[in-house]
Amino acid sequence: MADNKTILEKANAAITAGNYEGFLAHCTDDTQWTFVGEQTLRGKEAVRTWMATAYEQPPVFLVKHLIAEADFVTALGTITLPDESGKATDYAYCDVWRFRDGKMAELTAFVIKS
Repeated sequence: MADNKTILEKANAAITAGNYEGFLAHCTDDTQWTFVGEQTLRGKEAVRTWMATAYEQPPVFLVKHLIAEADFVTALGTITLPDESGKATDYAYCDVWRFRDGKMAELTAFVIKS
């Protein structure tokens, strides 16, 4: 079975290719995403709905560090997304993923406009 870092890399590759269902296949049904200071999404359907608007255009990731220990993988880097006016905007991010049985069960995300 693939290690958690490899699973996250495959999931992120699916997102950048616009394959959101391919990404969601790597998540547990009860996945929970917390965007610190913003909102918490509970369940795969809530994430799917959020992605439909937040990722109208696939994001571009630049992962600088990927650190794994036990059931956790932390990704540190930049993500480029269009802002409200459609202009490409860079954000610094730190995602802390918790894995369960080879799937992404929980995300704590810190995202700051660069």
